[in-house]
Amino acid sequence: MHHEREVVVITGASAGVGRALVREYAKHKAKIGLIARDPERLEAAKNEVEQSGGTALALPCDVADAQKVEEAAERAERELGPIQIWHNNAMTTILAPLSETQPEEFKRATEVTYLGCVYGTMAALKRMLPRDRGVIVQTSSALGYRSIPLQAAYCGAKHGIIGFTDSLRCELIHNKSKVRVTSVCLPGVNTPQFSWCRTRMPRQPQPVPPIFEPEVPARALYWAAHHNRRELYVGGSTVIAINGQKIAPGIADWYLGTHGYEGQQTSEPVDTSRPGNLFDPVPGNYAARGMFSQRSKDFSLQTWADLRRVPLGIAAAAAAGLGAFLWKENA
Repeated sequence: MHHEREVVVITGASAGVGRALVREYAKHKAKIGLIARDPERLEAAKNEVEQSGGTALALPCDVADAQKVEEAAERAERELGPIQIWHNNAMTTILAPLSETQPEEFKRATEVTYLGCVYGTMAALKRMLPRDRGVIVQTSSALGYRSIPLQAAYCGAKHGIIGFTDSLRCELIHNKSKVRVTSVCLPGVNTPQFSWCRTRMPRQPQPVPPIFEPEVPARALYWAAHHNRRELYVGGSTVIAINGQKIAPGIADWYLGTHGYEGQQTSEPVDTSRPGNLFDPVPGNYAARGMFSQRSKDFSLQTWADLRRVPLGIAAAAAAGLGAFLWKENA
């Protein structure tokens, strides 16, 4: 997959993790199809890619519309070439108790976050399966395994992505296909979604700490597209959340029930004039990072080690062997 000018499609490409991922591919001079709703922000992302020496095609599209996703994929192939990598990254959410969430709000968050991933995967498979090659990368979350309060729609969608991807992976194995699908589970990330997600809470939404800059998951997503890993966890907090759910889900329920509301809000009141992107894109000069950079980490030791676990394992084994040899020599 290490082609000099690989063809990539990224949904949710205009802001947040998607925008950071676009920049990561631009460093490698890729040809990138950019899918998001806001045309102006897509053009800004396109200009960034071209300034870095890559090629970009803006594809304004609501991923909740399967036909529009298919048309975007067709245009990407026609103008950029055969799609080698497809990243399903688009999302939206509402921060509110389920009892205060309207059916149309829940439906919309599910359509974008979950069905958008399904439709993107279908469009990618339509082109990759006949060629018997390609990679589909799902941007998932620790919340795809361990749900939190106030985000039932988003957590349900991310759980759905994990289940959907596992089912698809089994089908690809059954058919002996060389098309590969992988999922990357993210921690709390400093993106603009916390400036524009719909909320009914009294205070400003925030990512669940610890918070990472979007470049951290972007590097992991790029790595996952180029290495044969079934699933990848980003950040130590993601590892703890997923494994904690396996070991003691009841304790996790209690902890999140007593601390989960506070953990998703700052001490500042919500601005009543804040924009909302649930049903319509929010205009403005938003990019990869959100408002929490002063509290965000731009490096994860856990992720750094996980991406290098083979050489680190070899080094550890060699060190252990050397230690055993020296101990025997001196015994």
